[in-house]
Parts: sequence; structure tokens; C-alpha cells
Amino acid sequence: MKHVTKADGSLQAFDPGRVRRTLRKMGLDEEDADRIAGEIEEEVPDGVRTSAVLRMIRTRARTVRPAVSHRTNLRRALALIPPKPEFEEFVRVLLREHGYQVMAGCVLAGRCGEHEVDAIAEKDGTTIFVEVKHHASHHRMTGLDEGRIARAIIEDLQEGFRSGRCTVSIDGALIVCNTKLSEHAKRYATCRGIGHIGWDYPEDCNLRTMIEDTGSYPVTIVGGVSRSVATRLAAVGILTAKQVAYGDTAAIAGDSGVSLREVLLIAGRARAILEP
Repeated sequence: MKHVTKADGSLQAFDPGRVRRTLRKMGLDEEDADRIAGEIEEEVPDGVRTSAVLRMIRTRARTVRPAVSHRTNLRRALALIPPKPEFEEFVRVLLREHGYQVMAGCVLAGRCGEHEVDAIAEKDGTTIFVEVKHHASHHRMTGLDEGRIARAIIEDLQEGFRSGRCTVSIDGALIVCNTKLSEHAKRYATCRGIGHIGWDYPEDCNLRTMIEDTGSYPVTIVGGVSRSVATRLAAVGILTAKQVAYGDTAAIAGDSGVSLREVLLIAGRARAILEP
């Protein structure tokens, strides 16, 4: 059995199924994905780094679907989004795509103090406040502190509502981050009933799957989009690749100050990424 070396130096079994799924997400059909996954499995040496496997995947995928060359790795694309307010607003957009009623951040009064939250979200009769955490390095773990702070805020807001200080009845909290969660953070959140959405957690509804299921990729998924361009686009409400791909490019250029030539280039690449 072959193994791969992860970014933290640990080893795990090489999984051709994961290679196949990555190729399918890049827009390849089943036949090409199966063929390329088999070729890579045959060729990779034992202990190969996961980054090298990803490079092989992208190189082989480009021969079948050239649009892959225009696409940035999703984890890196998320890390490129400026944290405030751009990533916070992207999370609000994503939650709306998944059926939440979302209100932008505000200050809520607890029994003992006031708390600034990034969003208030309601779904299926449950109202939560949302805390958004962004790390520029996608290899950094999101740890325990965010969950402990959220738990304390929940208690203070609920006591504030009972005393009449808080006008919103809060049932819980949701922490959304662009990185993986530490095992300690997961255990504490589960024990305390705090929602967590991380890069790969929970398994059935994590940040990656929420984006892929709706096609709500950040505009930074398009190769060549710098952080400064992303900031200017976000300032006029352009946060996703879909908005550029199918929007009014002239209006986007005029409003954002990004040149029309660059907006057209981004739009063309975005359409190539989004369309099978």
C-alpha cells in the first residue's frame, strides 16, 4: 500500500477515490477521472507529498479540460479573501444559499455586556448568532477559544433576553472558519451544542461541500485575481465567481474601478470554471 505525506508531516494511505473525486469536481467526466486516477496511483512513489499529488492532478486534468488552468485551489482561494468585511459577507451569502434568513452583523445586549456578532441567522425556527473566523494560512487550525467565547456569549444573551435587555431570542451559536478545526475544538463544540462549520467539518455539511453544492465559489477561485482586486469587487457586492461570470461586466468595472479588460478576463475564466 502506498502512502502520502500530509502538510503536517504525517502519513496516510493513498486514496485513489479522493483523486477521482477531485478530478470530478474539476469538471472531468467519470471515464477521464477514473483513467487519470489510475495513472496517478501507478506512478506516484510511496511517501509522496499531497501537494505533489495535487500538482499531478491539475497537470493531467488540464489536458482534458483546459479551464482547470484558470482555477485556484479552493482552500487557497478562501485564504485570499480579505477577512473583514469580505469573508464575513461571503459567509452570509453562503448561508443564504443554504436556506438561512440572514441579517448582517450587529451589537446585541446581554445581561452583563454588549456583544458584536457577525450575523444573526434563522432557519427552521431556530435563531443563532454567527461568528466568522478567517486565517490567511489555510494550514492553521481553528482552536478551542472561539467555542469557549461563543458559549459565554450565548449564556449572556439568553439572560439578557429574559431580563428584557436583548430584543432577539438567541438559541445558539455557529462558528464558521476557512480552516480545519482542532479535535479539542470539535469535542467542546459537540458537548456544548455549538455549531461549527470548518473546511472539512462536519462531514456532511462543511465549508467545502456548502460551496461546491451550490457553485458559490469565491471570486478568488479564478486564477490571477489578486487580493486588491477581490477587495475592490467586494466593495460593490461582487463576492462570488457566479456574479462576475453572469453579471453586467461594464457596470461591475464602472462601479469597482477594476478595468473593463480585467473584468472581462475574470468573467471569461469564471464561466469556463463553472460550466461543465
